[in-house]
Amino acid sequence: MSSETTEPTFHSGFVALVGRPNAGKSTLLNACMGEKIAITSPVAQTTRKRMRAVINTPTSQLVIIDTPGLHKPKDALGSELNKSALGELADADVVAFLIDATKAVGTGDEWVAKHVAASDADYKLLVLTKADISKPEQMQAQLEAAQKLCDFDDVIVTSATESFNVDGFVSLVSEHLPEGPKWFPDGMDTDTTDEELVAEFVREKLFLNLRQELPHSVGVMCEDEIEIADDGHASIACTILVEREGQKGIVVGKGGSMIKKVGIEARRDIERLLGRKVYLELKVRVEPQWRRNANIIQRLGYSVEDE
Repeated sequence: MSSETTEPTFHSGFVALVGRPNAGKSTLLNACMGEKIAITSPVAQTTRKRMRAVINTPTSQLVIIDTPGLHKPKDALGSELNKSALGELADADVVAFLIDATKAVGTGDEWVAKHVAASDADYKLLVLTKADISKPEQMQAQLEAAQKLCDFDDVIVTSATESFNVDGFVSLVSEHLPEGPKWFPDGMDTDTTDEELVAEFVREKLFLNLRQELPHSVGVMCEDEIEIADDGHASIACTILVEREGQKGIVVGKGGSMIKKVGIEARRDIERLLGRKVYLELKVRVEPQWRRNANIIQRLGYSVEDE
């Protein structure tokens, strides 16, 4: 008798991370990847662009999609962010609904849950995040309240900062992906360009250093493609958009101190990303009410029609 071995079935698909702002979506994405590709900060709605990150296992390929936090929009930018996040629900094979275990479930979570329940995803997973800073009784109360929001197929508790259950999340999701091919080639970790990542790293450092002074009135764009000089250095020029002259002064700082600090911190991440020394030029430009300007929103890559 001949003994034939069959290859394990390969599974692949798209996993949308959804939830309210600051639920921990970008932090979980970075933990799954084992490196930083999505920006994070304590400021709500830090994530503005949909980002796809690719994780390969011997028997599966997960395309994890980090989406902007769903919220009540106050301007054209907010509306586009919601469109982007909700649009991913339509095409996802798996929807992971993230809820911060340290904050009581509220009407915002209920609103998100309605969209999750209405999605055609084959598998809907409740993910309680920030387990490392949540008390047991708080976690239990959150779990009970969250499970009432939607008919979830399963639940998992995680702490991305402590790498608790991150591998478990990847394994659980992999088991519920449909059979399919590799959607992205080996070696491709994300579909986001280097220029887009550079702009995001600069924006993150602005958020981290300025906090509530400029929570949502800052936009960053990489002006041109990254240029590599003969000596191997990368030259990058970014423009920081603000809405008022007073905000420009805050971003620049006394004697240029703030923009210099932002540049130094951003350059560290950019050099790690590119694997080479970087010359980073940062300029600040005032664009009144840019968050209501569809053309600028599109230029920054926040428009759903761009995709």
